[in-house]
Amino acid sequence: MSDVHDHIYLASQSPRRRELLAQIGVRHELLLPDPHEDTEALEAERDGELPLAYVERVTRAKLAAARERLTRRGLDFAPILCADTTVTIGRCILGKPQDADEAVRTLMQLSARTHRVITAVAVHDGQRSRVAVQTSRVRFASLKRAQIDAYVASGEPFGKAGAYAIQSRAAGWIEHVEGSYSSIMGLPLYETAQLLRQARVRF
Repeated sequence: MSDVHDHIYLASQSPRRRELLAQIGVRHELLLPDPHEDTEALEAERDGELPLAYVERVTRAKLAAARERLTRRGLDFAPILCADTTVTIGRCILGKPQDADEAVRTLMQLSARTHRVITAVAVHDGQRSRVAVQTSRVRFASLKRAQIDAYVASGEPFGKAGAYAIQSRAAGWIEHVEGSYSSIMGLPLYETAQLLRQARVRF
């Protein structure tokens, strides 16, 4: 494909991913699911699945769904970008908490420990799909139950893998980061920029 593209479709509801794309000058339009699409089902874990395999599979599934969505709506083509972020301790995937109790349990697991944040990003350019994965490590200080309860009460953990956002007040708990800050937020900008250049996106 020889065309140069001035914008992409972002198939993500994350405002952080929009902010990160804007940060590097990528023009984008949202390509969000239709009401009948069961997007939660795409993120369901499979027995015995390792975190890296999980995040790659989910990202590819999101991209496939977005490609079908683009065709179904009859939109003009532009490259499509999807991403997924997973927080893990060992083989254990710490997903988005369903309620306050689960958020508390997750944050207690992260207290005084190092965990991995794995983000996969995928871009389809009309001919092929490319995927890149970035793994970072984050160490939390020891947290008191009162700190955790106050954070959960703020509502910040909900909709976040691992029950926290690094750009929120939880940043005050982080002793050390190894890897990509933008990836921990939800989109590894270096890898994303490489994929978009390969897809001939101008930014």
